[in-house]
Amino acid sequence: MEAYSDFAYVYDIFMDNTPYEKWGGFVLDRLRRAGIEDGILLDLGCGTGNMTELLADAGYDMIGVDLSEEMLNVAMEKRACSGHEILYLAQDMREFELYGTVRAVVCFCDSLNYLLEEEELAQCFRLVNNYLDPGGLFIFDFNTVYKYETVIGDATIAENRDNCSFIWENFYDSEDQINEYDLTIFVEEDQKEGLYRRFTETHYQRGYRLDQIRRLLEESGLVFVEALDADTMQEVTEKSERVFCIASEHGKCGTGEAK
Repeated sequence: MEAYSDFAYVYDIFMDNTPYEKWGGFVLDRLRRAGIEDGILLDLGCGTGNMTELLADAGYDMIGVDLSEEMLNVAMEKRACSGHEILYLAQDMREFELYGTVRAVVCFCDSLNYLLEEEELAQCFRLVNNYLDPGGLFIFDFNTVYKYETVIGDATIAENRDNCSFIWENFYDSEDQINEYDLTIFVEEDQKEGLYRRFTETHYQRGYRLDQIRRLLEESGLVFVEALDADTMQEVTEKSERVFCIASEHGKCGTGEAK
């Protein structure tokens, strides 16, 4: 499971087209439908804290967990600006630990796709179920096999911004359903001299199908509730690229500490 390092500090620049407001609106709608209007939420794989800050703005007490300390450093800079009392923890989503249960867990920006084995995903789901309040919700997204295999495939993507640029070389192994992308990033360090710093990172993700996700949720003790195409907000199809999914806690009776 690859952690973001140097890329963390330019992550938000290159992710400026990510519809966090739309995704956050979806999360808030489903939380309020379930009567979860306040309390503690966990943002799992929180990255630079964009969704964490959005939910804190809505009045929730937030915990953010991420494996990358560099990403968390950026998130904590945002916290210093916003004044929100967000607790950030540098932990692996396959073995995270909390002090008690939470009302809901959210996990976005294909963080779960970094878990490359079904058992890793199942272990994460078991922990989510363990740390949810009775009837709590797990709201997350994932990229599909179709997206990696057909839409991205073996492609090369390049983008420029005012003072940085990147080259994304993508490779997809259809047999193992593993997506590898090699990032080469150039960041301006001296404008007068026209000097740029170059660094590279390699990331691996696995595409999943909705039937796999549903099975693993149920095997982990969670109850599958709903799935939607993240782009159309309609029923998931064979050509859905990103899926929003909701599951609920199962197995606890009454409030209390995690098992």
